[in-house]
Amino acid sequence: MANPRGAPPLLLHPRHRRLLRSPISRCASLLFAFAVLLLLSALRQLARVDFPRPDAPRQGSSEHLWASNGYGYNACVTPTSRYKVPGESDRYMTVRSNGGLNQMRTGICDMVAVARLVNATLVIPQLDKRSFWQDTSTFKDIFDQPHFIKALEGDVHIVGDLPESLQSAPRARKHFTSWSGASYYEEVKELWKNQKVVHIPKSDSRLANNGLPIDIQRLRCRCLYQALRFSDPIEDLGKKLVDLLRYRGKFIALHLRYEKDMLAFTGCTYGLSDLEANELTIMRERTSHWKLKDINSTEQRSEGNCPLTPNEVGIFLRAMGYPESTWIYLAAGEIYGGDKYISKLRSYFPNLVSKEMLATKEELEKFNNHASQVAALDYIISVESDVFVPSHSGNMAKAVEGHRRFLGHRKTITPDRRGLVELFDLLEKGDLMEGPQLSSLVTDLHKYRQGAPRKRYGSLPGSKGRARLRTEESFYENPLPECICLTGKH
Repeated sequence: MANPRGAPPLLLHPRHRRLLRSPISRCASLLFAFAVLLLLSALRQLARVDFPRPDAPRQGSSEHLWASNGYGYNACVTPTSRYKVPGESDRYMTVRSNGGLNQMRTGICDMVAVARLVNATLVIPQLDKRSFWQDTSTFKDIFDQPHFIKALEGDVHIVGDLPESLQSAPRARKHFTSWSGASYYEEVKELWKNQKVVHIPKSDSRLANNGLPIDIQRLRCRCLYQALRFSDPIEDLGKKLVDLLRYRGKFIALHLRYEKDMLAFTGCTYGLSDLEANELTIMRERTSHWKLKDINSTEQRSEGNCPLTPNEVGIFLRAMGYPESTWIYLAAGEIYGGDKYISKLRSYFPNLVSKEMLATKEELEKFNNHASQVAALDYIISVESDVFVPSHSGNMAKAVEGHRRFLGHRKTITPDRRGLVELFDLLEKGDLMEGPQLSSLVTDLHKYRQGAPRKRYGSLPGSKGRARLRTEESFYENPLPECICLTGKH
């Protein structure tokens, strides 16, 4: 959900909504709404922020738009004195990573940690070729395999393939339980008593977010942020595009999740034509592994579960104070509706660019039909941007936010979608206008949603059993406190 854990929903009482319709009462009502927003925003901040913040850069200067500060917190991934080089083992793990790029990346690092826990040799994982994107890329196509093996040699034995003597040997097949701790994997070791090879068909979310030994948590960070480097062709072009953007000045990387599959999956049709909405509904109903089929689009949007539309992103960024001249890099796949909807965002920010506009046709040609490799380019640029803004909290948004936190809490603005929908609806009704008042409301809502240091939050209040684990903040979204420490405190 878009609002912080435990914060009340941003809703105005129906009586106050009726008052807003009256021209005579509009001014007083807007002042009341403003007071409500301030109160609820304060409650949100108490629910989300764990560390006291020094005074932020003053409003009215350009500094506050771009400044980020780790307040003395830095990456800390050095193993403890108890951590030893792995011993020899005749156990092997084969893995099929599932999902899109970032789901596979975090899953691979989970498997590295699991291999350490069970003292097994990890065979380079097979990547998902059956997901929505139908990408045929191998591990070596996306990642620097020699670097991956070398960087982790003090942690886990990793090989490119099974020894010839085990190629046709029988192997156990095991679906590891999601969000499992170290004690679970102590029991899993029994699998290797009868077979030397165990195959894991899914790699995502196999480890708990919390409660693991500090050295296992730091291993996950070393894997994701240091060992799992992209292949040279991806790294080279990604860095070139970053340089081209930096030449123009400071820039925002906007992860705009307004793609066909995302809208169909979430059932979000606000602003679309009846024909487009029907097309998305059919797509969702025909996708067998999507569990939710009957979705109320209006409720989805009011609960903050829909990605912001391109037009809403334009309103939001302008209200946050970013000038028309701001450079924005569009980190996204093909936007649904194309220029029909992108033009609305471009009307706010003409300096809107994409990789297709920055790179040559020849440079991009090698990545054609390889969605994960293209997504890797967007990932590199998003991590290196001056400001990162995701329009929805998917796997890439979480992975980029965690990486930026690890690199010094680079500025990441996470839109309060639930709160913004309230304001957008007032704008649509004419009960609120763009300008200083909207800007005050929006900036106040996001005062503490800009990537400052805070501890990873746990499960939602009231959640029980294993279901509560699904509500925890992802370790990879915020690896503090295990992988981020105050300077000098490791």
